[in-house]
Amino acid sequence: MSRIGKQQITIPAGTEVSLTSDAITVKGKAGTLVKPLHPAVKITIENGIAAVNPANSSRLARALWGTYAAHVKNMIAGVNTPFTKKLQVEGIGFKAEVTGKNLKLAIGFSHPVLVPIPEGVTAVVEKNIISVTGADKDMVGQFAASVRELKKPEPYKGKGIRYEGEVIIRKQGKKAAAAA
Repeated sequence: MSRIGKQQITIPAGTEVSLTSDAITVKGKAGTLVKPLHPAVKITIENGIAAVNPANSSRLARALWGTYAAHVKNMIAGVNTPFTKKLQVEGIGFKAEVTGKNLKLAIGFSHPVLVPIPEGVTAVVEKNIISVTGADKDMVGQFAASVRELKKPEPYKGKGIRYEGEVIIRKQGKKAAAAA
């Protein structure tokens, strides 16, 4: 039994949830999200409450039950208040800026790295802090992770791209050899 799947999802005022045979659509003030449905999961919407149930008693249906409940809950939350991830660029000469639909990063390579910003996600840079915002939680998290992957923080000086609030455990460097 899925603890997350058993919970009913309340649909707030101003949010419209519609269901077709193969997709669920959620519309709100921050945008519209569409997610394809798996045949092993059934979603019902009545009286402002969405409920997710497995279509049969197979292992796959039970596995997808809680997953789809979490997806629907995140879709409803995202169209009302967009999700935000903040990345911090740290290092001497490391810079980030938004140019058109690309994120331009100077992170210690011989050339600047251009990362295309996906549709539905906005990126803003202020003082080497990149704010990634969007209604789709999966897309925001994936874009932030792919940017962080370009230059992970290293443990000796802490240079690189990290999430805001992420703690990097620092290592001690080489010690000077004692004169004999």
